[in-house]
Amino acid sequence: MKTDLEIQKDVQEELKWEPFLKASEIGVAVRNGVVTLSGTADTYSKKLSAEKAAKRISGVTAVAQDINVRITDGGKRTDTDISSAVLNALTWNTMVPHEKIKVKVENGWVTL
Repeated sequence: MKTDLEIQKDVQEELKWEPFLKASEIGVAVRNGVVTLSGTADTYSKKLSAEKAAKRISGVTAVAQDINVRITDGGKRTDTDISSAVLNALTWNTMVPHEKIKVKVENGWVTL
């Protein structure tokens, strides 16, 4: 049976093998085999990858997720970008009369 310290080390090592994760951004705490992951990720899929990595380690009885997902400013799209994407999507759909639809984008919210 592994100690909590051994499990913690194994989880940290497993996180290093995840190609999309920065292991240094994810905290790992273990108590009685329960792993608590903390920190911040910029996508939900990274949060799930960290959880899956922890579950692969023998001796882990449960995983508590305290990873917050925060999109960085680099991932934000401007209203102009959003409106262009909406217009493009409408144009490419032949079932939609795109010339009759008015698009308004304000603070990331699309109104048709």
